[in-house]
Amino acid sequence: MPAPLLRVAVVTLFPGMFEGPLTESIVKRAREKGLLEVSFVDPRDFAEDRHRTVDDRPYGGGPGMVLMAEPLYKAVKKARRPGATVVFMSPQGRRFDQAAAQRLSKAKDLVLVCGRYEGVDERVMDFVDEELSLGDFVVTGGEIPAMAVIDAAARLLPGVLVKEGAAEAESFTEGLLDFPHFTRPRVWRGREVPEVLFGGDHKAIADWRSKAARRVTKKKRPDLL
Repeated sequence: MPAPLLRVAVVTLFPGMFEGPLTESIVKRAREKGLLEVSFVDPRDFAEDRHRTVDDRPYGGGPGMVLMAEPLYKAVKKARRPGATVVFMSPQGRRFDQAAAQRLSKAKDLVLVCGRYEGVDERVMDFVDEELSLGDFVVTGGEIPAMAVIDAAARLLPGVLVKEGAAEAESFTEGLLDFPHFTRPRVWRGREVPEVLFGGDHKAIADWRSKAARRVTKKKRPDLL
């Protein structure tokens, strides 16, 4: 079998959290086809005491615990292949978007570092290439954001989606939201499908979809225009 198009190593204290999302639907298909490879490295395996301690109280005081530098550094070092991009999932990072998903899908080797607790020892950030965030909110750890990155990148890999070109005709790919979609029945609860979609005129349909995408974007996300 040829080498995967994308290899992702996840540094996490909770690899079990990924079992469901990575064994269903499109991501499962990508892994079964050998297009995506996902592995896990647990910082606890590099702890220096028998209790596998990876966190400690922050200098200067304050609530919560902080992930210690050495176990996390060793985990990242173990996970990182030559030339890999190391991404720390953090609410302080740049917002993850479709452009980032496209870029990371071409990375070949990717390390996603999942933070926990109150944060990580800042000195480890010297070994991180970039920080990414799902948005201006805080979740309990970087695992769910990492799952989102894997899913978004995996579906862009050639051969993953069943319908060729499906990934190119979605929201954000052209800087706009996706146009409205309809399926049977033609009339549902008094609401009719636009007539242009039945005419077979592909140019007219493309024009309608282009205009509809702009209308949807103006209504829902005017900041994108």
